[in-house]
Amino acid sequence: MATLRGDRVDRPAVSFYEINGLDENPADANPFNIYSHPSWRPLIDLAREKTDRIVMRGVAYQSITPDPIDDISSTESVVRDGSQYNTRRIQIGDRTLTARTRRDPDVNTVWTVEHLLKDVDDLRAFLDIPVPSPKGNVDTRRILETERMLGDTGIVMIDTPDPLCLAASLFDMAGYTITAMTEQALFHRLLERFASTLLPKTEAVAKALPGRLWRIFGPEYASPPYLPPSLFREYVCRYVAPMIDAIHAGGGYARIHSHGNLKAILDDIAGMGADALDPIEPPPQGDVELGYVRERHGSNMVLFGNLEASDIENMPTKRFEEKVRRALAEGSSGEGRGFVLMPSACPYGRELSSLSMKNYEKMIEIVDEL
Repeated sequence: MATLRGDRVDRPAVSFYEINGLDENPADANPFNIYSHPSWRPLIDLAREKTDRIVMRGVAYQSITPDPIDDISSTESVVRDGSQYNTRRIQIGDRTLTARTRRDPDVNTVWTVEHLLKDVDDLRAFLDIPVPSPKGNVDTRRILETERMLGDTGIVMIDTPDPLCLAASLFDMAGYTITAMTEQALFHRLLERFASTLLPKTEAVAKALPGRLWRIFGPEYASPPYLPPSLFREYVCRYVAPMIDAIHAGGGYARIHSHGNLKAILDDIAGMGADALDPIEPPPQGDVELGYVRERHGSNMVLFGNLEASDIENMPTKRFEEKVRRALAEGSSGEGRGFVLMPSACPYGRELSSLSMKNYEKMIEIVDEL
């Protein structure tokens, strides 16, 4: 919290991102729980004992508004060859929209194998579905219980998509980028649909749970090379800036999550009033060095990063140590609001390699030196 406020700290904060030592359960025998493999236990313990834990949580309403799609949709789930397949079909007049996902037991992710919207006609049909109005009180219990469990070892970060994330993920990447470029008025209608529920919810949650860190994810969908900076301003700034204002009204801190290239949109992110930015990926995954971001906007934004998950998994520890020291030097140099050493993601295979474990340990070792 001192880092978020811009106060002086005795060392940089260090986070393992999704690995927080609280949500990973080695005792869970669910076949899709990769953390049941014994190779994960030392890392889970290390995260619990040595990192500044940032636990991500979504927030719901106590009285959830009925889903208007329920009456016109069906969902089925099957396990085949060890993988779980979920299919959802939405019937709109004579048009059936179908989405399918797959989850594999040895990979901690859900793959979308068929996206709901395939063309502009599907989008027009989707827009005809009535928009629910958010109702009910904010359910704070999960946040407060997690904070109680963490004590002074970490904080909860409220996690929310932006309208673009919800809109873009309805399409495959090609369909999304073409539609966003060529059907801008129609795409704004889709964004406005999601903003009409997301913004009131953000306002209500920020009021009920003031002073927390938030993560807003989705802006990367409009970063170069996917879309030009002009459409980043149209599809991100127009809708995310009001969310940030609502978070600030509750005394909270808004962290923008955007992988990949940042240089062309960095000033726009800062212009929205963002308090923090992650994961600030170095080249070649991104297009700016951490020192560049620190120099331009470090006085107003806390910088989270700047380590690649792929480097944790693949880079020899001696070379990885050099990357860690460089990130700490650039992230903490000169005047600035603060820096949190953090990878861009975490390994998601069932077995954690000994090299990955050594590299995580090296992060802690170097920070402890400080």
